Amino acid sequence: MKNNGLYKIQIGSLIILLILFTFPINTGALNNGAVSEDEMKKKVLNYDTWYLSSTGYATENLAKTKIPREAKGLYVTGNTASNQKIDGLINLLQQSELNALVIDVKEDAGYVTYKSKVPQVMEITSDRKNFISDIDVLLQRLKENNIYTIARIVTFKDPFFAGAKPEIAMQRKNGGVWRDNKGVSWVDPFQKEVWDYNIAIAKEAIEKGFDEIQFDYVRFPENGAKVNREVAFDNPENKSKAEVIADFLTYAKEELKDYPIFISADVFGLTTTVVDDMGIGQQWELITQAVDYISPMMYPSHYANRTYGLPIPDAYPYETIKFGLLDAIKKNNKLLAEGKQVAIIRPWYQDFTATWVQGNIKYGPSEVNKQIQAGYELNINEYLMWNASNNYSQAAWLPK
Repeated sequence: MKNNGLYKIQIGSLIILLILFTFPINTGALNNGAVSEDEMKKKVLNYDTWYLSSTGYATENLAKTKIPREAKGLYVTGNTASNQKIDGLINLLQQSELNALVIDVKEDAGYVTYKSKVPQVMEITSDRKNFISDIDVLLQRLKENNIYTIARIVTFKDPFFAGAKPEIAMQRKNGGVWRDNKGVSWVDPFQKEVWDYNIAIAKEAIEKGFDEIQFDYVRFPENGAKVNREVAFDNPENKSKAEVIADFLTYAKEELKDYPIFISADVFGLTTTVVDDMGIGQQWELITQAVDYISPMMYPSHYANRTYGLPIPDAYPYETIKFGLLDAIKKNNKLLAEGKQVAIIRPWYQDFTATWVQGNIKYGPSEVNKQIQAGYELNINEYLMWNASNNYSQAAWLPK
């Protein structure tokens, strides 16, 4: 997609072009979806083909200019961000192609990881654990090292918020707060108060200096049919799960449009391939139009046996990623052919050994690089790497 009516990125010594998201990319019709792998690579939307316009040279626009970064990053917990482990990760980034960190701002239990001034956070004290002692010092240090910072906000899986305000939690049809099979309560994605709470946290993270907001768990709980039988959603307009997730992301983008940041969403890896929303509200075709970056969590260990014809996908890191990304590109290209705007694909890859998977293989530098290579071969050069404990296979990136 080198010459699809997009303008080249031009950064002059005095002027940075204002990036606009209001004009869809005109790619022309695809040949009924029958596209070779080489042709697909040319059509992949990535850093080099970002939407730019040569208009808007007003000085007041400079502060709002969004400068894209081809991010290659690692996930970081609040604990890691505030202890000596962060020193090693910064050092790794300085020595390798890695250039970004995804940092927990609101983590899986619903805690905001630093002392917040957001009124809703202060009201329910969801920042009480204070994982990161000084977020300003941390971000300043990362900026000094030219590290792209992504604020991870776990959105609708929020047991703390649900506990503090049961009225915004998902409710059982027979009364009381609904909980998943692990005993975790979720907030109701249909409730606008939930939307505004997460967006308020996002705004503060931007004002602190984060370059991007990443919404994770931007979905309904798994086992969708069972959840539907048990939960009475606050859904007077009778919207589908997929519609409300897309509506939230669209609303978030509108609320954050005046900030010079990007918005991304994490989605299940299999959303690249399936035709529905998997019962959790994650419909690829809707989400990719609502955000700047879409990040399928393509951990091979999370795919069922025989997916893509692979006996145990965990044992085939290159093939699993390649097949999944090919399907993602096809979906995006179909939308582009219809004149619609889509997100850049920035997948999550696996850097952990899934000991619970029968027939698993040990993951290390080789397995990490096989996943990265699969993306590179499709012109998908950005990626994020997941290890829950932040113990990464550093040899995968360091010079031999």
